[in-house]
Amino acid sequence: MNEALIIIDVQNDYFEGGRMPLNKPVVALEHIKKALNYFRKTNKTIVFVQHIAKNPGATFFLENTDGVKIHTALAAGSQEKEYIVQKNFPNSFLKTGLQEVLTNNKIDTLVICGMMTHMCVDSTTRQAAELGYHCTLLGDACATKDLTIENYTVEADQVQAAFLAALGAFGQVKTTDSFLTSMNDEK
Repeated sequence: MNEALIIIDVQNDYFEGGRMPLNKPVVALEHIKKALNYFRKTNKTIVFVQHIAKNPGATFFLENTDGVKIHTALAAGSQEKEYIVQKNFPNSFLKTGLQEVLTNNKIDTLVICGMMTHMCVDSTTRQAAELGYHCTLLGDACATKDLTIENYTVEADQVQAAFLAALGAFGQVKTTDSFLTSMNDEK
């Protein structure tokens, strides 16, 4: 098993003061930092995915804004075996260099976390599984928002639970602590 941590779209626009604040992004960030620390200590591959909006009607993740930047708490790309992959679509594999990074590092297992659960995390996890990667999704290291359909609002906690439950068909869904405990048990 050769695994990589994939951290999707942990960018300033998703936090308070940004153009698209999510529900509890700081809580997710704290869990992401735990996973990131483990991967850095064990010198494993880490990929930060950064969304840059290219469609004309985009309202967030706009080029050359503070909101598009990866959150400074992660110090993205500051260590050996860390990569930053930019994307323009929800699926982190679509028209990016992600597959090449994973292939070059002989990665067969992905630990996925980030934002938004219902969009980019969902698209990337499904694609990763369909490409043959073994996937673990760190559910508490993801964040989403309320969604609305025909005047009905689905609260963020419900959105989160529904998407994590569905993504269980594409890999294991774990808490960050249970993942880290399982990794320590394997040593």
